[in-house]
Amino acid sequence: MSSQNAKTNWAQFIPLATVFFFWGFVAASNDILIPVFKEAFKLSQFESQLVSFAFYIAYTVGSLILIGISAIMKTDLINKIGYKNSLALGLGISALGTLLFYPAANNGSFTLMLSGLFIVALGFSLQQTVANPLAIALGPIKTGSQRLTLAGGINNFGTTIGPLIVSFAIFGTATSGNTTLDIQSVKIPYLILGAAFLVVAILLKFSSLPDKPALIEADQKEGGKKGSALAYPQLVLGMIAIFVYVGVEVSTASNLPEYMIKDLGFSTKDIAPYISLYWASMMIGRWTGAVEAFTDNISLQKVLRFIAPYLAFGVFLLVNAIAKHDLAPFYVYAVIILVLIIADMASKGNPARMLLIFSGVGILALLVGMFTEGMVSVYAFTSVGLFCSTLWPCIFTLAVSGLGKNTSQGSSFLIMMICGGALISPLQGLVAGYIGIQYSYVVGVLCFAYLVFYAWKASSILKAQGIDFDQKISGGH
Repeated sequence: MSSQNAKTNWAQFIPLATVFFFWGFVAASNDILIPVFKEAFKLSQFESQLVSFAFYIAYTVGSLILIGISAIMKTDLINKIGYKNSLALGLGISALGTLLFYPAANNGSFTLMLSGLFIVALGFSLQQTVANPLAIALGPIKTGSQRLTLAGGINNFGTTIGPLIVSFAIFGTATSGNTTLDIQSVKIPYLILGAAFLVVAILLKFSSLPDKPALIEADQKEGGKKGSALAYPQLVLGMIAIFVYVGVEVSTASNLPEYMIKDLGFSTKDIAPYISLYWASMMIGRWTGAVEAFTDNISLQKVLRFIAPYLAFGVFLLVNAIAKHDLAPFYVYAVIILVLIIADMASKGNPARMLLIFSGVGILALLVGMFTEGMVSVYAFTSVGLFCSTLWPCIFTLAVSGLGKNTSQGSSFLIMMICGGALISPLQGLVAGYIGIQYSYVVGVLCFAYLVFYAWKASSILKAQGIDFDQKISGGH
C-alpha cells in the first residue's frame, strides 16, 4: 500500500469535491425547472415529471454505454484512459448538455430542454462512476466511507443553494409578486454552469489527482481475480441496496408535500421550509459522519461529533432566516439530532454497522410518522433524511471492497441503480391511492428492511474474503 494512503490527501480531495457539488446543484435545481417548464410549455403534471425521469434515467443509460464500450474494447474504459481523464471527459459531456438550453429556449422546445438535461446527467454518470471510488482511495480504507460522506455533505451544500440561485436567475426577487416568466431566462444560468464545468475539467486535468489510484492498484493484486464485477456477491446485493436506498431517499421527500397538504391541511406555500429541512437533514448527517476523515485524535472526534451536526443545522436556520421563514417550529429538531449523534457513535466508523443501525432507526422514524399525527409525524418523516445521510457511502464502500481491477466496472453497475429514485417514488404514490398517503410510507419501511439485511450479509461475505473493517486501522490490506 502506498504511503500516501496513511492519511487523507486533502490537496487531491478538495478539487475532486467540486464535482460532488455540481451533482447536488443541478439535481435540486430540477425542482425549480419542473414548475417553470409546466407553466411555460403548458404541460400536464405527468409531462412535467419527465424532467426527473430524463435526468435520473441518464445515469442508467450512461452506465450501460460505459459497460458496452468496455465489453467491445475487452478492457475497462476508465482503467484504460485513467481516472483523471475520465472525470474531465464527463464534465465535457455535461457542458455540451448545457449548450442545448440555448436553442431550446430560443425555439421554445421542451424536447430540447429534456435532451439537454439528459446529456448533463449522462456526463454526471461517468463522473460518479469515477469520483466515488476515487474519494475512497484518497486515504486509508478505514476512513474511505467517511471521505465519501464528506463529499456527500458538499453535494448537499449544492442541493441547498442550487434551487435558490436558479430561482433567482429565472424570477429575480420575489418581492414584486410578478409570476410571469420568460423561458429565455433559463439560458443564462445553464450556460454559466456549462462554463463552470469546463473550467473545473481543465483544473482537474492539471491537478495532482492520481490517474491510477494507489488503493485500486493495490487491490488488483489481491482482489479482482474474477472476470466480472458481477461475480462478487457483495456487489450484486449492493446494486439492489443502492436502488432501494435512492428510492427511499427520494420518495420520502417527494411524497411529504402531499401528506402535509391532504392530511394536515398545510397550504402549498408553507411547505418549502419542511422540504428544505429534509435535505438539510442529509447535510447534518453527512457532516457528522465525515468527522473521522479529518482527524485521528479520538478526543477531538468526540467533540466534533457534537459540533458538526449543529453547525449544519445552523446553516439550515440561516438560509431560512434569510428567506424570512418563521424559525420557531424548527428549534425542537435540535433534540432529534441527538439521536443521530448517538447512532453515529454506536457505529464506530464501521460501514456495515453504520448501515445496520441507521437503517434500523430509519424504520423506526417511518413507523412513528405513520402512526402519529400532526407535527410529530412531520418531524418523524423529515428525520429520515438524517438516517439516509450516510447510507450511500456505506453501501458503496461495502459493495466495491475486494473488487480490485473490477472496481470501476462495479462502480458503474452501482451508478446504474440510481434509477431507483425514478421508480420507487411513483410506486409509493400508487400505494397511497389504495391505503392513503400516510400509510404508503410502508414502501420506505420495506426499503430500509432490505438495507438491514444487506448490512448483515455484506459483512459476512467480506469477512469470508478476509476483509474486516474493524481491523483496518490504516492503509487497507
